[in-house]
Amino acid sequence: MLDFLFRRLTADPKRGAELFDAVTRIAREPHWYVEGSVPDTLDGRFAVLATVTALVIVRLEAEAEAGDLASVALTERFIEAMEAEHRELGIGDPTLGKTVRKLVGSLSRRTDLWRSAVAGEHGWAGAARDSLYKVAVPADALEHSAGALQRLWAGLERTPLADIGRGLLK
Repeated sequence: MLDFLFRRLTADPKRGAELFDAVTRIAREPHWYVEGSVPDTLDGRFAVLATVTALVIVRLEAEAEAGDLASVALTERFIEAMEAEHRELGIGDPTLGKTVRKLVGSLSRRTDLWRSAVAGEHGWAGAARDSLYKVAVPADALEHSAGALQRLWAGLERTPLADIGRGLLK
């Protein structure tokens, strides 16, 4: 109602939506859960979504201010989605904020992990294990997931910022 007074303080509901939709599509690809053996549970699906989101954020960081704006928009959509999903699960207001903060912290830890992997300070298989799995995983599943994440990263590196912002991930 009063958004005309606070336009600059209120996030544009469409900002970052196309990119978040693309990230979500990637996280829903069956290979993560079949060949990659990520558990097809709420926790497993969150792990894939947060991992893909973190890799995209790392890519956006390479684009200075324009990348920062896209990264903020993606993070805002991520937070909105987590809040909406947890409301649907029946988590109410008293605990919702704490839960969402925990999930955002998990995204932040994954982003740090993938920064180090991209910089060559951490191996891709180790980063994939730490980012996607809570328990031991068969070597072939880990190899699949690490390879899929490396291919995703290679595609992100080739994709111009404008295309990433429109959700055209390669």
